[in-house]
Amino acid sequence: ITSEKDIISKEKGEEKAKGASDVVLYKIDVPANRYDLLCLEGLVRGLQVFKERINLPRYEKIIPAEGEGQRLIITEQTAQIRPHAVAAVLRNITFTKDRYDSFIDLQEKLHQNICRKRALVAIGTHDLDTITGPFTYTAKAPSEIKFKPLNQSQEYTASQIMDLYRTDSHLRHYLHLIENKPRYPVIYDSNGLVLSMPPIINGDHTKITLNTRNVFIECTGTDITKPTFHCKSCRTELAYRTEKVKPEYINKKVGISETPSSLAKLLTRMCLKSHVTGNGNHLEVEIPPTRADIIHACDIVEDAAIAYGYNNIQMVIPKTYTIANQLPLNKLAELLRLDLAAAGFTEALTFALCSQEDIADKLRMDISATNAVRIANPKTAEFQVARTTLLPGLLKTIAANRKMPLPLKLFEISDIVVKDPNTDVGARNYRHLCAIYYNKSPGFEIIHGLLDRVMQVLEVPPNEENGYTIKAAEGTAFFPGRCAEVFAKGQSIGKLGVVHPDVITKFELTMPCSVLEINIEPFV
Repeated sequence: ITSEKDIISKEKGEEKAKGASDVVLYKIDVPANRYDLLCLEGLVRGLQVFKERINLPRYEKIIPAEGEGQRLIITEQTAQIRPHAVAAVLRNITFTKDRYDSFIDLQEKLHQNICRKRALVAIGTHDLDTITGPFTYTAKAPSEIKFKPLNQSQEYTASQIMDLYRTDSHLRHYLHLIENKPRYPVIYDSNGLVLSMPPIINGDHTKITLNTRNVFIECTGTDITKPTFHCKSCRTELAYRTEKVKPEYINKKVGISETPSSLAKLLTRMCLKSHVTGNGNHLEVEIPPTRADIIHACDIVEDAAIAYGYNNIQMVIPKTYTIANQLPLNKLAELLRLDLAAAGFTEALTFALCSQEDIADKLRMDISATNAVRIANPKTAEFQVARTTLLPGLLKTIAANRKMPLPLKLFEISDIVVKDPNTDVGARNYRHLCAIYYNKSPGFEIIHGLLDRVMQVLEVPPNEENGYTIKAAEGTAFFPGRCAEVFAKGQSIGKLGVVHPDVITKFELTMPCSVLEINIEPFV
């Protein structure tokens, strides 16, 4: 509960808020699954039903008289770009300015929400009285599509339309959905008039005005389950369905003890018309077409809890209890972080995903030797694989902070991921510690000293039998003759050494550096 004055005061200070309105404003968060509440009318209707001031509305499909029905024909050309389409007609309506604005606003909110910025679904609305069915949804080469876009004064080809809206603050965000395709989707009426080029723009000829009485609604998409209308045998349905839930199931899950009739009343207030059946053993719940968020019995339970009021549920101590403890591995990592910071190193937190180049080419390795887990559909080249070492992340952090005074001493304790066919998911995580020293001289003795300090706090003595040792070794990322392998607890746990000049250069650095990377899991 706020006001325009309060909002400006919080954002810009009290001086700027002088003279602003202090009329009370209610800001309401609507969850993403309740898109029936996204418009003011839907929200008010939901509140009126909840307050039991009105009965639940009943939505029915009206079968038009013979010859008045409309058809939307989908051609096979759309299969490669936006293969699905459904349609409906809204008849005998009266628009006022407020209703019209709300209608358009709801359409836009749906686009941003369930339609995923038109990527899954694009909704087009048209004045039915300006066009003639049947309608055809097809796809054509951009040069073959020509029409006057909404609120424009002349005709353009589809290619010109894409250029026209490249700088448009609103529509430019949707161009990428089709611009690289050989064919663009388009909807025609029986006279060859263009209704729309989804998901970009409608035609100007069919635009809705305050005088519109009949609206043709078309939804095109890449996912048949997402259009807001459900398509059955080529006819749009407003389907109701019933679910049965046991009252004790609701009471047990929510933690209340209401009677079956009381629970039925609570659900009815949430627009889920319910009544008691089977000697009070079941609740029969009718799911309206506006409640597509009801998928499972637990969704019905949630609505019962909301209607009851979360704050009204009595808090009780659970019958079973446990005392929470930190995972030993996480506890060890936290303790090590403190000691590394005390040793003068600054903690970095880098991405778990990186490019193939970062863990292979830049470290002078072949990608096949890394055993890396690949991302099937990476969004960018920077996130192609899960990291197999923490070193690239720290080198990139140093590259981004080259203006900082030397020396740069960084560390990270995080997971790396490698393929492992013996696990159920085909990969395994290891908790690694990586520290880097970057200065005008390599500073191998600094990193070696840090290893000794880490082993000291882990109470691992410097001997071969039950402690730790280091032995000369080679590593592709290290300078020849300046690399050592670390052994502890009878196994190899990592390496330390001076980083190879080629690696330093590939990460756009100019100074030498030394690094330590070990697996800390054997010390848990």
